[in-house]
Amino acid sequence: MEPINHNVVGALGGSHAGPGAAQGAPGEGFKELLTRHLDEVNQLQFEADRALRDLVTGQTDNLHGVIVAMTEADLSFRLMMQVRNKLLEAYNEIMRMQV
Repeated sequence: MEPINHNVVGALGGSHAGPGAAQGAPGEGFKELLTRHLDEVNQLQFEADRALRDLVTGQTDNLHGVIVAMTEADLSFRLMMQVRNKLLEAYNEIMRMQV
């Protein structure tokens, strides 16, 4: 069984993440960090789609691998949506501040 990759969780956690968390490249800005992780989520979606297509067309019979790929893509997408929601909440909170 392949472990689920938690790079997205660790990198977005920043300095509050645990000692084994992935860190961004030195000098990497917030925009680049988000873009990189969105690309990773997109890649996981493509891999899950490819695995499912291979299963349906008979090119593979590894049902477990397909389920793992689909679950990993689903969890990554859900995490991305939660990060998006938190960013929107923070933005709206800043916009409501009285100056």
